Amino acid sequence: MSEFLLAAAGFVLLTVAVGLVRILRGPANVDRMMAAQLFGTGGVAAVLLLGAATGAAAAIDVALTLALLAAFASFAFVKAAPGGDGAPATDRDR
Repeated sequence: MSEFLLAAAGFVLLTVAVGLVRILRGPANVDRMMAAQLFGTGGVAAVLLLGAATGAAAAIDVALTLALLAAFASFAFVKAAPGGDGAPATDRDR
């Protein structure tokens, strides 16, 4: 069973690596942010799979920390975007 979990973690890491291409070549900031969210969720999934395969209980703490950091990153992106103060974006902001 651990071989399957390690293979699944490798597949998740491969999809995250493909997301790196989108971050580097993304036509818009939104595409880059979505790829960064892929890094967050893919990283959490890979750490949990590796932790389950090796029996490392600390992997859950690392995965929760990565999930929290990914949530803060998306929050910071939204606040830094035009109109991120909660007000709707105007034509001047675009």
